[in-house]
Amino acid sequence: MTRVESNNSAGSPRPTTPGGGLNSQVEVVIVTGLSGAGRGTAARVLEDLGWYVTDNLPPELIGRLIELGAATEPPIRRLALVMDVRSRFFTGDFSVVTEQLRAQGVSTRVLFLEASDDVLVKRYGFARRRHPLQSESADGTLVAGIAAERVRLSAVRKAADLVIDTTELSIHQLHRKLEEAYGGGAPAALQLTIQSFGFKHGVPLDADMVLDVRFLPNPHWIPELREHTGQESVVSEYVLSRTGADDYLRTAHHLVDLTTSGYRQEGKRYMTVAVGCTGGRHRSVAIAEALGELIGADIGEGVVDVVRVVHRDLGRE
Repeated sequence: MTRVESNNSAGSPRPTTPGGGLNSQVEVVIVTGLSGAGRGTAARVLEDLGWYVTDNLPPELIGRLIELGAATEPPIRRLALVMDVRSRFFTGDFSVVTEQLRAQGVSTRVLFLEASDDVLVKRYGFARRRHPLQSESADGTLVAGIAAERVRLSAVRKAADLVIDTTELSIHQLHRKLEEAYGGGAPAALQLTIQSFGFKHGVPLDADMVLDVRFLPNPHWIPELREHTGQESVVSEYVLSRTGADDYLRTAHHLVDLTTSGYRQEGKRYMTVAVGCTGGRHRSVAIAEALGELIGADIGEGVVDVVRVVHRDLGRE
């Protein structure tokens, strides 16, 4: 069974210093837990959610990092500190660090990730790595290393604001739980790139979806259109008025909408739609621009938050 425990409300604000100040505008989440329970995945998710992530930063440098972050443009207001059992955090009293941050008015939360012993053993087997405490255990076994880590982190677990058991969680399920806890109340933005290209120059390697508009009549063969591009109305009006163009555009819009909805459910935050014609000058450019306008009109209502249109091969002829 999946278990999520909350010792304190993950979304409740922490007290700030009298009068507020810059520190009262800073949020810190300390990500820790058992080795193999998903700290690396959590770090990547938080980064996608807009947190500035650091790994095993010495405690004495945290205050300095907060100061430097406040001085940058734009300022860093959300800081995630990833700590494992080998960190210097665990050579002393862990609670001292969190208490000092909170006393300075920094909203501080602790996320603790754990999993069952058998799942951790399987994950280490797949990764073919040694547990950080394996060599320190009495018999040098992986199971003994995991047991030793549980003991060492027991006090940290009790102090955590949020405990997530990842035993039966997929990466996408963990993503959604972290998004709910640390996403600021709204799902992370999905950024869509619509890229026109010419097939004769090769299909973009990073395309998630490829649309082929070579079935439309080619303006290249019309002398008065040849030197123009799909960004110009004389070409776009010609392309979009051809038989099948409007149906294809509306179908592509619907297909992208369905796909982006699924991507968001699965935790993906970026999608590239490649629109190709022969040379990447006329038809693909016109359709990419039109598709971008259709999807852009949905921003605020659909799942796409940012859409940009780029033309890879325009001017390459």
